[in-house]
Amino acid sequence: MRPEETKAALSHLVDEKVPLFLWGPPGIGKSSVVRQIAQEKCIGFIDLRLSLLDPTDLRGIPFFDQESRQAIWAPPAFLPDGKEEKGILFLDELNTAAPMVQASAYQLILDRRIGEYHLPDGWAIVAAGNRESDRGVVYRMPAPLANRFVHLEMEIDTEQWRRWAINAGIDASIIGFIGARPDALFAFDAKSSHRSFATPRSWEYVDKILKSTPEPELLMPLISGSIGEELAAEFLSWRTAAGDLPDLNNILEGKDEIIPDDPNALHVLASMIMQYVTPKTNRETLEHLLNYLMKVPEEFSVMIVKELQHKGVLLEKADNWKQWVKEFSFLLV
Repeated sequence: MRPEETKAALSHLVDEKVPLFLWGPPGIGKSSVVRQIAQEKCIGFIDLRLSLLDPTDLRGIPFFDQESRQAIWAPPAFLPDGKEEKGILFLDELNTAAPMVQASAYQLILDRRIGEYHLPDGWAIVAAGNRESDRGVVYRMPAPLANRFVHLEMEIDTEQWRRWAINAGIDASIIGFIGARPDALFAFDAKSSHRSFATPRSWEYVDKILKSTPEPELLMPLISGSIGEELAAEFLSWRTAAGDLPDLNNILEGKDEIIPDDPNALHVLASMIMQYVTPKTNRETLEHLLNYLMKVPEEFSVMIVKELQHKGVLLEKADNWKQWVKEFSFLLV
């Protein structure tokens, strides 16, 4: 399933408290999707890594109660204690936990309790993990545990990632590069011995590297350490070639600006426009933008308009909207 569909399915199952296991290769944003759901619902979120626990850790530590003269199990502090009425208990990388730890989670997942501990009624359980084919350190999930989940597999979708990246303020050169090279968003090869490879997560690292404004001589080693040497060299060369851009403010103010000849520069410019223009942008600015878009290559003009409409920008309120449609309507099918 693509990220947006995965998120919608997760949201429904969280509401119904149905245990769910989210599968997918490393670095594609599985944990981010679950965290976003908790944030949007304004509920609690606990990220628990069972691979860091011993089998007895989930049940807690026993202590002797002198009044009852019995051993009482003190529940671990990392489990929900009811202070937040609703939430998501996220068992990330569940299948990297040792078999005995997975076995200790059976009761918690199915019966919502373990030992004397009860999971609060308003809390849902979501787990995630990499596939066995991803060359990670994973243990085959026992059938009794697997049967306690609804299983979904999350996939990469470049267009959905670009829309997310635009709203998240990811560097326009990264969005432009992925627009020109969609295959560069995810370049994981389970058979490769390389430590660094491109994933949505590692491209976020590249964004942070660029925003830290390191010395020019550090860019290559830093970005290579995120996405691999070959792709880093290609990205930096592409970024240099696309660096000569018209002034976006001049475009939006209706001042004459050049149209880049280099498709790489057009990809970056398109990303900048899609990041800057929002549903709150005024009618006059939209008219200036549409005037400019009637001059750029048609495939870029249509791409930018479609993305802005998906973002909720009402281009129809611009006086020259009908003129743009008349010129490019044959490409809107």
